[in-house]
Amino acid sequence: MKTPPIDTVIFDLGNVLIQWDPRYLYRKIFVGDEAGMEAFLAEVCTAEWNDQQDRGRPWKQGIAEAIERHPAQEAAIRAYFDRWPEMVPGAIDDAVAILKELRQQPLRLLALTNWSAETFP
Repeated sequence: MKTPPIDTVIFDLGNVLIQWDPRYLYRKIFVGDEAGMEAFLAEVCTAEWNDQQDRGRPWKQGIAEAIERHPAQEAAIRAYFDRWPEMVPGAIDDAVAILKELRQQPLRLLALTNWSAETFP
């Protein structure tokens, strides 16, 4: 049985082509308090909480819900959306180099992401 030729390559965006990590921002907010930052990301603005926005929950609603649960952390919670670009420091050069090489081939190149439509731009 002959294997069909590859005609399409799909890249994920977050942490494949583009770096993303809330720690890039929260190290600025929790200066010198790595444990406090990690606790905040584990208990307040968790990966599961972020996933809800990636699935379509409006950021305004997600932020309000987090503030209701953790009112003392309001400023840090609001920063998650307000300072989103600080979580995205740039491209992952090795992956982008591969993408550039593939662009020279007769391939269809696609990207996928679960990024929230509100933060994607």
